[in-house]
Amino acid sequence: MSQDSSASSGSVPNYRPVGGHAVLVEFGTTIDRRIHDRVVKLDAALKAAPFPGFVEAVPAYASILVCFDPLVADHRTTEVAIAERLGAEIPETIGAMREVEICYDPDLAPDLAVVAEASGLSPEDVISAHLSGDYSVFMYGFAPGYAYLAGVPKAIQQPRKPAPIRGIAAGSVLIAGPQCLVSTLTMPTGWWIIGRSPTKILDAASNDRPFLFDVGDAVRFRRISRAEFDARCLA
Repeated sequence: MSQDSSASSGSVPNYRPVGGHAVLVEFGTTIDRRIHDRVVKLDAALKAAPFPGFVEAVPAYASILVCFDPLVADHRTTEVAIAERLGAEIPETIGAMREVEICYDPDLAPDLAVVAEASGLSPEDVISAHLSGDYSVFMYGFAPGYAYLAGVPKAIQQPRKPAPIRGIAAGSVLIAGPQCLVSTLTMPTGWWIIGRSPTKILDAASNDRPFLFDVGDAVRFRRISRAEFDARCLA
């Protein structure tokens, strides 16, 4: 993502039609908490006062996809409805604080030493920095339960790997740039694996709440020992 000064300054967002049933509202092009606050605020306003034909809103880092029923609304009426809600006064919502356990033992954190060397830090310094991050859920995407967290401290931020690695275990704690996530499936990844968590992020059997997080939730990581990790996995 590149810097978008107009969106960052609070100007009117950009509207893009998506197919015949949605409008993409773009507030910027960067991973920026101020921009994401505008996304979350519009999402809340649409939930508080849905317009005729509103189906759902899907928030992302710097944009939100607003879906509508084409038999009731169209792109133009949806844009007008969105514009009316941009300045709406809504009660400030504070996301929940969620805790994620993490073990940094070397066999569970194969990239920890590499990140440490690239950052000019010791592995323990990387762990301390990761635990101190100010994390919040900005979006879901890529795979079920993949909650993208912003807030990785600059001291340990690294670009993605040149090529993804296959077969990375579910529960792996991954970082790339300012982003962090806990994988929920065995998947390939080009992100750096610095630990593993036994915390259940995805509950595929639950119809009411399949994901642990909501967009806007704050997340903190808590270090656990290998014995605690093994016990959690057996529970």
